[in-house]
Amino acid sequence: MHYPRRLSKIKKVRKSGFRARMRTKSGRKIINRRRRIGRKLTNI
Repeated sequence: MHYPRRLSKIKKVRKSGFRARMRTKSGRKIINRRRRIGRKLTNI
């Protein structure tokens, strides 16, 4: 059986990974916004 949309992990990381975000001004804004929010504790 063939699964649709099997993404390459490398492509995914290059598109929306940390380094990709740091490359642009708006990406750095996203990261800083997320840092301000902080990590969500889902399973306590």
